[in-house]
Amino acid sequence: MLRLLKTCKVTFALLALTMASHANAQYNNGSSFQENGVFDQRDGHYAFTNATIFVSPEKKLEKGTLIIKKGKVVAVGVGIAVPKDAVSIDLGGKFIYSSFVDLYATYGQPEPKAIAPRGQGPQMETNQKGAYAWNQTLRSDVRANEQFRTDDKKADELRKNGFGAVVSHHHDGMAQGSGALVLLGAEREHEMIIKPMATSHFSFSKGTSTQDYPSSLMGGIALLRQTYYDVQYYKNNPNDREYNISIEKWIELEKLPAIFDANQRLNILRADKLGDEFGVQYIFKGAGDEYQRIEAIKATKGAVILPINFPLAYEIKNPYDAQQIHLSQLLHWELAPSNPARLAKAGVDFCISHTGTAAADFWPNLRRAYQAGLSEADLLKALTTTPARLINADKEIGTLDAGKYANFFIATANILSEKTNIVHHWVNGKAYSYKDIYLADIRGNYNLTLGGQVLQLEVKGDAFAPEAKIQKNKDDKGEKAIISISNTNITLSFNLKKDTTANPQPAYRLSGSVANPKKWSGRAAMPDGSWSDWSATRTSEAKPDTFDLVKIDSLPTAAVIFPFTAYGQKEKAKAETTLFKNATVWTGEADGVLTETDVIIENGKIAKIGKNLSAPAGAKTVDATGKHLTAGIIDEHSHICITAGVNEGTQASSAEVRIGDVLNSDDINMYRQLAGGVTAAQLLHGSANPIGGQSAMIKFRWGSLPEELKISDAPAFIKFALGENVKQANWGDYNSVRFPQTRMGVEQVYEDYFTRAREYGDAIKKNGAAKVRRDLDLDAVLEILEARRFITCHSYVQSEITMLMRVAEKHKFRVNTFTHILEGYKVADKMKQHGVGASTFADWWAYKFEVIDAIPYNPTIMTSMGVTTAINSDDAEMGRRLNQEAAKSVKYGNMSEHEAWKMVTINPAKLLRIDNQTGSIKAGKAADIVLWSDNPLSIYARPELTFVDGTRLFDAAQDLKMRQEMQAERTRLVQKTMNAKGAGAKTQPAIHSHDRHYHCGDDALNELK
Repeated sequence: MLRLLKTCKVTFALLALTMASHANAQYNNGSSFQENGVFDQRDGHYAFTNATIFVSPEKKLEKGTLIIKKGKVVAVGVGIAVPKDAVSIDLGGKFIYSSFVDLYATYGQPEPKAIAPRGQGPQMETNQKGAYAWNQTLRSDVRANEQFRTDDKKADELRKNGFGAVVSHHHDGMAQGSGALVLLGAEREHEMIIKPMATSHFSFSKGTSTQDYPSSLMGGIALLRQTYYDVQYYKNNPNDREYNISIEKWIELEKLPAIFDANQRLNILRADKLGDEFGVQYIFKGAGDEYQRIEAIKATKGAVILPINFPLAYEIKNPYDAQQIHLSQLLHWELAPSNPARLAKAGVDFCISHTGTAAADFWPNLRRAYQAGLSEADLLKALTTTPARLINADKEIGTLDAGKYANFFIATANILSEKTNIVHHWVNGKAYSYKDIYLADIRGNYNLTLGGQVLQLEVKGDAFAPEAKIQKNKDDKGEKAIISISNTNITLSFNLKKDTTANPQPAYRLSGSVANPKKWSGRAAMPDGSWSDWSATRTSEAKPDTFDLVKIDSLPTAAVIFPFTAYGQKEKAKAETTLFKNATVWTGEADGVLTETDVIIENGKIAKIGKNLSAPAGAKTVDATGKHLTAGIIDEHSHICITAGVNEGTQASSAEVRIGDVLNSDDINMYRQLAGGVTAAQLLHGSANPIGGQSAMIKFRWGSLPEELKISDAPAFIKFALGENVKQANWGDYNSVRFPQTRMGVEQVYEDYFTRAREYGDAIKKNGAAKVRRDLDLDAVLEILEARRFITCHSYVQSEITMLMRVAEKHKFRVNTFTHILEGYKVADKMKQHGVGASTFADWWAYKFEVIDAIPYNPTIMTSMGVTTAINSDDAEMGRRLNQEAAKSVKYGNMSEHEAWKMVTINPAKLLRIDNQTGSIKAGKAADIVLWSDNPLSIYARPELTFVDGTRLFDAAQDLKMRQEMQAERTRLVQKTMNAKGAGAKTQPAIHSHDRHYHCGDDALNELK
């Protein structure tokens, strides 16, 4: 009878836990829904006692009590009274944690779908019908709360990983509308949405948009920037604007926390710069690589949403597999788990998201983050209080304080123990059961009395999935028994000997009760079909479970390097004071080439040039006897260090886009070109449209951040283009939509834009900037007319070269530079008269029809006509050997060596209007210099030292040492990843990741996904 009462008590308690589907559906709960028939109106009043409770990451209670009612926390503490009408649940030392909160989830949202399928030709305009934005990727009108649908299967997956609430948003487009804070319960959507307008969302991804623009990252940034300005104008000029649903909806979201899916460390910096321009502080969704630029991330002052999808070890089957993996990939594999700990140590606000992590990997990866140095408190903050605070929901969720939602899970031990099991997860006061919370722990050794014999029974393993073995005596090896336990009911079946018959059914089948874990009893079906009583008496306890936290690993061996790639440095290089003794100095000035001359560089500048100079205090002295010292090479036309597209060729003009927005400071080509004596370059937009994007003028400051590469006081430039590319002659049959399609159409584009820009400028002068919609496209073109921005124009054919000069003269400005200009020798006299310079190839020809008349004498002819002429690369590989390109004019045109050298140093500096600060060896100029082993025009010459602003950024001797160090590091990391596989770690294939090298005509479509 006593056993029956105990069983009933447990059964009714379990029933109370599970009958909560209508716990809040009471008369006074404000529900607008009518219930059919009889329904449960109870308050859901429970008291959980004798538990270790993490009220918050900082507040831990031992043997605490948690009381909930009507889906909210009523009280929490130690020794508090349990209300008489509450269902009391003794947790017996189990752990209670506040449910996790994820700020970046697509849970409950429909799959993104394109508005209309894309046709074969370009799509210039939006397919979305109605008074919406001009571009399909601007989806600020989307409201997550309006399209949210509960999905218990997906919610259950998240609950099992500890999450009780998420910000659900529709992840599609660059402006993605609003996110809703929802609970992960199974009730109606009406009860699960607790903050319908919680966040706004942005990204650099076009999503499902089938519209061509933007096709590059710089185009995406320009689109968002222009839209921010459009929103400002819309708000400030209510009586002088069109109606726009997308802008109206954008304005509705402006006061909400804004989450930007940057998804890459440098993209965080790009998004932050955009936000700073408009006074918006984003929360950044990162990629787990933030530790690689942690100080810069911290400087944004934005919180980061961290995925913990740490990279897998690499599958290396042979030595060639290892060669497919970049050093940076191996380093990231080792260092990524320490990313959360490093951010916490640096004081960066962050929270953790499940996004991108397989459900089965979430808990192991959390523990890996802990192993790599993330404290328990910081881990819990990142999953509870921080995400709640960031979206101003900390009064509702995030801790187990009174008045907050009853969102918590119950675990058998500390979650940082690998043996932890989540037995229940409560969301909004409703229980979701994964393990039997009242399951008796039956593990141990027993005497099993059955049919007149006493057998030995051993039960071990997981308490929730025990394993059993039957022995006739202690010397018997024993037979495996099939055991199952539910609540206090147990079934046990076994053979006393291995059954070799065709019917291997167990001979003994037992069923009974374990209400008393030390004394079981029941009835058994015997092998002969008869029934018998049985009982089991515990003779010894099982060894207690050890719930030790996972061990803290030593921090990874690898150091974070800058940039995070091959030849990166542990510390940023600094300017040196250096005396070069007895060099042959190629000045690039009227002094020409000076022999046996000394040069001192100090504070980043060239301090003195002369003979027998004395070294300043603390200076390093370099014996340059027999060696040659030159100014650093300047590449007037380069496309290295650019991210996600060099062309925004989807419109006739993309003057609004900026190469400076998408600088890649980690591009290995920068180091390679430093090794070729190049210290600066103009990074140009491609040649896909008549009016391209704005240039970036950079110095190759290896190890610096993108913004630090820029020459801060350099004049502004823009890329124009002529010829086959812009009229799309080589784009295929379907590209016949975008204007222009002919060379005469190219001229008309220029006439139209210059005329419109002039009118735009006049309107600003007349009405004031606040009364004129700011147009970033026309802004840049207007700057050309006002001599505040200068043109570098891609060109080949003499007729078009002449055309653009005439158009410029008509609009009262001058073209600054014609680049490529392989027919420049035909119009050199006109170029001289116009005042335009030339940046050309040394001997490229015959790679397409419009260069059929190219000749290798072109640079010499233009130079002799008095046109400032430079040699450029337009190519990552050629950029490393511009010294040899310059030498070709000595061979073909009998140009003097010094004059030829000027074509890659002072002449490009003049074309870029920075010759007052670099390009030659002259006192007062920047110490951008190169020490060569031989005459720099020789094919045998090698740069031994390259300085940028007096900082040694390439050292041939150090380079050899670094190669050895990198090889040793690769060997260590390859062995470590192989060891990880041997220890059972999951792996990924060793697939080579190709670096993209851009050229003028590269199509940018599909760069932006």
